[in-house]
Amino acid sequence: VHGQRSTHTAKHAAKEVFVNKAQVKETKLFINNEFVNSISGKTFPVINPATEEVICEVQEALAADVDVAVKAANVAFESSKWREIGGTGRRDLLNKLADLFEKHSTELAALESLNNGKPFSQKNGYGSETDLALSVKCLRYYAGWADKIQGKTVPLEGNFFCYTLHEAIGPVGQIIPWNFPLLMLAWKLGPALAAGCTVVMKTSEKTPLSALYVAHLIREAGFPPGVVNILSGYGHTAGQAIARHMDLVKVAFTGSTGVGKQLLKYAAESNLKRVTLELGGKSPLIVLEDADVEEAVNIAQVGLFLNQGQCCVASSRLFVHEKVYDKFVALAAEKASARVVGDPFDVKTQQGPQVDGIQFNKILGMIEKGKAEGARLVAGGSRVGNKGFFVAPTVFADVKDDMTIAREEIFGPVMSILKFSSLDEVVQRANASPYGLAAGVVTKNIGHALRLSRELRAGTVWVNTYDNFDAAAPFGGCKESGWGREKGENGLDSYLE
Repeated sequence: VHGQRSTHTAKHAAKEVFVNKAQVKETKLFINNEFVNSISGKTFPVINPATEEVICEVQEALAADVDVAVKAANVAFESSKWREIGGTGRRDLLNKLADLFEKHSTELAALESLNNGKPFSQKNGYGSETDLALSVKCLRYYAGWADKIQGKTVPLEGNFFCYTLHEAIGPVGQIIPWNFPLLMLAWKLGPALAAGCTVVMKTSEKTPLSALYVAHLIREAGFPPGVVNILSGYGHTAGQAIARHMDLVKVAFTGSTGVGKQLLKYAAESNLKRVTLELGGKSPLIVLEDADVEEAVNIAQVGLFLNQGQCCVASSRLFVHEKVYDKFVALAAEKASARVVGDPFDVKTQQGPQVDGIQFNKILGMIEKGKAEGARLVAGGSRVGNKGFFVAPTVFADVKDDMTIAREEIFGPVMSILKFSSLDEVVQRANASPYGLAAGVVTKNIGHALRLSRELRAGTVWVNTYDNFDAAAPFGGCKESGWGREKGENGLDSYLE
């Protein structure tokens, strides 16, 4: 008993340390290496999704603030201090920033969990600590590229000498989402800074706090004023101002397909700036009859429930072969029901709250549509507790292709399991979607794996795994899931000309 009490006390103490580390570092806008109030003086509340309480008020950027930040980014891009630093200098700055991420890893991860709601610890497979580690790897990966960007000598007919250079395109706008704030910041800053661009970044109004902490680290790392500017604000005001701005040459966006289409319109109506888009998905995960069912269920749990289901590549259309369907459904329901939902700072927690009330109500509404349209609920389906935006891990069986939960992006912990009987059939059904961000296959048959990897219309196809986000592998979608690629060498392309 004494040992049990000591273990409990130790866990409680560790939790308190994590919570105490979740201190709000900054609430102002970061422009030209200074923290400033918004010109309007307006602020907006930031909510803790686990308690529904206000964490703090943050300065709200509007179009006038975007103008100031864009001017700073343009001055910095033209200044000798940034342009002449060279690839080795950019490499060293990115590595220094990665060092500071590691030095402040507990504080950053704790703030991410406080603001976003995802579990802090990675001991159960995923948490803010995971995102922090991946962010560091991404920064270091692009630090490695900064001094290796090369042109070519081109042989011409006649007595001529021709060579090409890959140069930074200029000041760019970046708009990041709320589901992976730190990781998306790294995915976008890494290639832009390695290429030599300057940046005006807008964070989501739901999750601005970890990026503002990073702003302190950017200044401490030694980036010149104006190279990175970080604004907190809403999409329809600050986001639109970035996409329409005549003095930005590109906008990179991660978010919904609907907003992505609007950004294309804004870019076309302004200065025809470059646009890269990582948008929505309705990703299929296909389990073939030869698969190890328990392994397949474990992969599906990661594919769907990671980050509370708030993942653009979530495997929300789960196609299972008819010969293993019943066994798969039973085990999937059992494992989903056993998942621990609760306080993000409790080391036992596997799933935290949804990010806010909007997402929470949308997910519960989609669950009701699943029930009404005839899907069979085998796990979850309701709120957990009466405080915080917690939704029980939910599993639907006997889902049909025309049901709402099989067609529309839910962005929550709702697994939809569909039955199939042949490869030809499942390829046709999996591709019958306007989205094409990711897909997965679970099989022991290498021939089937290679065929499906080739025939599935998706930017990424995982085989016998899911949600592997190594910085070296390019990531992006096709169809209405977006344009362009992030990560990998390809991630540099849209920041160079």
